[in-house]
Amino acid sequence: MNKKILITGVAGFIGSKVAERFIDEGFHVYGVDDLSSGKEKNIPKGLEFIKLDLSEGKKFSILPRNCKIILHLAGQSSGEISFDNPILDLKKNTLSTINLINYGVSNKSERIVYASSMSVYGNYNKKKLKENFMLKPLSCYGAGKLASENYLEIYKKKISYVSLRMFNVYGPGQNLENLRQGMVSIYLAQAIKNAEINVRGSLNRVRDFIYIDDVVNIWFKASSLTNILNQKFNVGTSKSIKVRELINLLIKKFPKCKIKELNGTPGDQYYVCSDNLLLKRKFNYKKFISLNEGLNRFVNSVLK
Repeated sequence: MNKKILITGVAGFIGSKVAERFIDEGFHVYGVDDLSSGKEKNIPKGLEFIKLDLSEGKKFSILPRNCKIILHLAGQSSGEISFDNPILDLKKNTLSTINLINYGVSNKSERIVYASSMSVYGNYNKKKLKENFMLKPLSCYGAGKLASENYLEIYKKKISYVSLRMFNVYGPGQNLENLRQGMVSIYLAQAIKNAEINVRGSLNRVRDFIYIDDVVNIWFKASSLTNILNQKFNVGTSKSIKVRELINLLIKKFPKCKIKELNGTPGDQYYVCSDNLLLKRKFNYKKFISLNEGLNRFVNSVLK
């Protein structure tokens, strides 16, 4: 097996954790990031780092030519922020993916694993989301993620793909300074700093929270399994959790914390929970870390 792999977004929360896993497994990791949102301190030791804005295709000549596997986790990752500058969001998410597809095709790479999102679905009232549902994103971010999925599908005869539609990923290493991305990290940061959690939207909204260790395990499997090519998978626990339930778990850990309800954000989904039967079957992945256990680990990592 070729042990050289290209991973984008290695200065970000998920990308850095995925890169760490591949380094630990003995891979030669080429890590790419433009450091526009990720932090240099997050880049794992032991990889070969390349600073590059992936939307600038003319600069791809600096990338290695012998990576058979591409893991694409770079990009703008907030539905709310995508409304600030839709063109920038398109460049960071969709144009970067097109450039990576071209890079992979020209270098005869075998597969590209893509970090897609639950945002591609839009709103389905109280239905667990299945991969074959009609996709109707509500945000510029979701529209860009869906466009990227479509480009991967178009080029699948030249380079195989796996699209991982990630739900609410959380855990140690998440950016507590960014209060516009990552529900768990936003609420945790507010609880620690202000003893007040500002909830932007209904407490009855539903989410599917998945711990970072489970996500990393799934990404590792996605790099090599042969029965998953040219398919899309929900990466979630299939446990529907109301925002109110998440808040209550946090208040148990921060009893003095108060709650303030505010208006919602543009493009926010109301009910988001995965049907993960396809993931469980194809990846043989059955057991997920519970929200309570995951929160314990996250809080302990922050307060230690």
